[in-house]
Amino acid sequence: MVLYQPEIPANTGNIARLCAAAEVRLHLIHPLGFKVDDKHLKRAGLDYWGEVDVRHHESFEDFLEKYKGNGKITAFSRHANTNYTQAKVDHGDCLLFGRETLGLPRGIRDAYPCYGIPMWGKVRSLNLSTAVGIIVYHCLHSMGRF
Repeated sequence: MVLYQPEIPANTGNIARLCAAAEVRLHLIHPLGFKVDDKHLKRAGLDYWGEVDVRHHESFEDFLEKYKGNGKITAFSRHANTNYTQAKVDHGDCLLFGRETLGLPRGIRDAYPCYGIPMWGKVRSLNLSTAVGIIVYHCLHSMGRF
């Protein structure tokens, strides 16, 4: 799980809890919109924060350098035209999500396979932690994890 420059501590805390529950590593690409010791982040993650395998990266380029050769990167965005159920992921691949307000930069969306979650109502997007939950558990199921 990779969060590109997340801005809202409660979303990141909820995603961290999900990562702990699913035993999924969490990569945080800086700059973050909050301090990692922010009380809201810890409150959202409750006592599970210590159970999360979290890695910090100073930039997307730093992440790419450290991640090189460890699996493919699959991006998720409200701007994607292909349904997330079409994504093919394997153990060790990274699921990349963008900032709450701006999403992923177009250059990143264009550089990697990019998928979206369909929405039928008149909203701009789903909450980031909701979208991550949908995708992570779908991918775990598709890999035979449950």
